[in-house]
Amino acid sequence: MKLPPSYYNLLSFIGTAIAAVCFFMIAFLFIISFLFEKSNSYLGLFIYIIIPGFMVIGLLLIPLGMFIELRRRKKRVHVYLKNEWPVIDLNIKKYRNAIMVFGIGTIFLLLLTGLGSYEAFHYTESVEFCGTLCHEVMKPEHTAYQNSPHARVTCVECHVGSGAGWYVRSKLSGVRQVYAVLTNDFSRPIATPIHNLRPARETCEQCHWPQKFYSRQLRNEKHFLSDSMNTEWNISLQMKIGPEHSAYGLTEGIHWHINPNVKIDYISTEDNREEIPWVKYTNLVTGEVTIFKDSTNQLDDSQVEKSELRSMDCIDCHNRPTHIYRTPEESINSLMTQGLVSPTLPNIRSFASAAMAAEYTTEGEGLKGIETSINARYNSQYPEVAKDRKNDINQAVTQLQKVFSRTIFPEMKVSWKHYPNNVGHYAYAGCFRCHDGKHVSKKTGKVISKDCNSCHIILSQGPSDEITSLSPKGEEFQHPIDIGDSWKEMNCNECHNGQ
Repeated sequence: MKLPPSYYNLLSFIGTAIAAVCFFMIAFLFIISFLFEKSNSYLGLFIYIIIPGFMVIGLLLIPLGMFIELRRRKKRVHVYLKNEWPVIDLNIKKYRNAIMVFGIGTIFLLLLTGLGSYEAFHYTESVEFCGTLCHEVMKPEHTAYQNSPHARVTCVECHVGSGAGWYVRSKLSGVRQVYAVLTNDFSRPIATPIHNLRPARETCEQCHWPQKFYSRQLRNEKHFLSDSMNTEWNISLQMKIGPEHSAYGLTEGIHWHINPNVKIDYISTEDNREEIPWVKYTNLVTGEVTIFKDSTNQLDDSQVEKSELRSMDCIDCHNRPTHIYRTPEESINSLMTQGLVSPTLPNIRSFASAAMAAEYTTEGEGLKGIETSINARYNSQYPEVAKDRKNDINQAVTQLQKVFSRTIFPEMKVSWKHYPNNVGHYAYAGCFRCHDGKHVSKKTGKVISKDCNSCHIILSQGPSDEITSLSPKGEEFQHPIDIGDSWKEMNCNECHNGQ
């Protein structure tokens, strides 16, 4: 099949070769991905983005080569025509062939481009793309995500949401992040909170409808103390996530903070929003405004004017809705409650906590360190247990290693220490960032209460064999270890660090 003479040049031949090779590579890799479901996460990147990019470059080289060849021939034969545009005469066979080849090729290419663009869009929106492409950086986030309550919600539903504007914004941000990964210029751990994250009311509330929160919820927790007997301590709480009766709406309870008739603004002196010395309450119905200032860390008016004012939303408390890095204490209590780690192994609670909380530089070192630490402690302190209950000890080690692999990532310096969870107030400041009894309104004398009963009522507490019934009106908190009234004066996280 003859084509116009201008096609026969080196650059057009190279473009044709590149495009043809790329096309067959795409077809081959597509078949591979179709036949093997568990293909490499980078396969989609090459099929839908990288190789098509090179194929387009090859296709562009073909007309570029033809244009250069036309210019070269004109100069060589010294032909100067008044009409510089090429004349296409369909009565000439080679022109008909050229139009047929390029016409059919263009239609075919447009169909493939449409399909490829569609697949590329969905691939870049996939969990696989977000979580595994930059493996070192995203390993902690992707692993925590897979073991989270939102494991069936895709990354982009929270990090991007709907609409073209945020999609473009996220992709431009992604280019910067890719550059940071390629140049190894990223922080370890990744800094939080993410300040350019889409507002929670445009993402979280697409599923979690504020007006339809449930009234109250029963929460049962089982803890094991760090003594030789791993003493069991249970607590049952009625969580006031909403009002006493759902008909009251968001007029009371924990979720009162996002009542549409109320606006809470605050100023944080720390980038991680863990220190909140200034809070502003606005009643949007009456117009009432109350300013609360931390009596131990007051900001003057000039500091307030210079500071960033943030309106409180879901993420200010639920700051780890998906990427949750549980404390060793939480993980060990869960394992012992499930029976995956035997509570009858003497001192296993404290031994496991010490092994998990030790400093490691790599995951491999951590896994080996847990095994070495647990075995060494039993061999030295309980030699008979080490001999007679070897299987129980080995099972405990295995379970602790599994937890370590999904909650602690030494290479990225990620653990519960670096990412506080502000739901609650046990191992982190959480609620006590504002509800510490120190935030006072100078105008009205009101104080942001530290009363435990504001958010929950203790229905029962203590060892399981001593709990006979629930107390509907609630009980005063009883610390498992007698520390007097210190627990009333201090915040829990001042002593408890998650170990």
